[in-house]
Amino acid sequence: MRNIKFQTGEYYHIYNRGVNKRDIFLDKNDYLRFLRNIRDFNNESTDSQRDYEKRRIIETESRVPETRSQFMPKLVEFVCYCLNPNHYHFLLRQLVDKGMEKFMHKLGIGYVMYFNQKYDRSGPLFEGRYKARYVENNSDFIWLSSYINGNPEIHSIAKAKGHPWSSYLDYLGKTDNPICNKKEVLSQFESINEYQNFVNTVIQEVVSNRKETK
Repeated sequence: MRNIKFQTGEYYHIYNRGVNKRDIFLDKNDYLRFLRNIRDFNNESTDSQRDYEKRRIIETESRVPETRSQFMPKLVEFVCYCLNPNHYHFLLRQLVDKGMEKFMHKLGIGYVMYFNQKYDRSGPLFEGRYKARYVENNSDFIWLSSYINGNPEIHSIAKAKGHPWSSYLDYLGKTDNPICNKKEVLSQFESINEYQNFVNTVIQEVVSNRKETK
């Protein structure tokens, strides 16, 4: 059992990785499908799940398409996210009672169905249930946004500002992604450049601390 009770209006760090640390995104279309699911499943409707089998398994779109469900009331609010080859991080605010559980349940089931069917496999894809940590204060909130946006660089996957599967490019004004609400974070900095400097500082601190503990 997860030792946390989600409270409406509060923020949480949500994360998980592939079972046995395996990759959960094998190509561009896997990332696109996961982002599409984030948008499709963030509502009370079960249409997205019922209609899953009618969808194409392999996506060919170069962008995440708009769907009717994304205009319905949301279960959670995304502040930032990062998708890495074998794990993901979200910073979320619960908008309605049990919104976190409903959203994460639909997201997990939907993506595992897609992945297993596409790659002709069966069984679990993720390492148990997703992990969740309560964001205790504003300092924690700002630090987590920087940690998540800088995560590809922290793990030596790619430069943070060159990784297309996180919200960081949107924070820097390089893309216009409707998934995240950036205002709560960016309003606390005088400029995007100041936020970028803070992200770089967090990246350097985390990488340095990991080297010291090895």
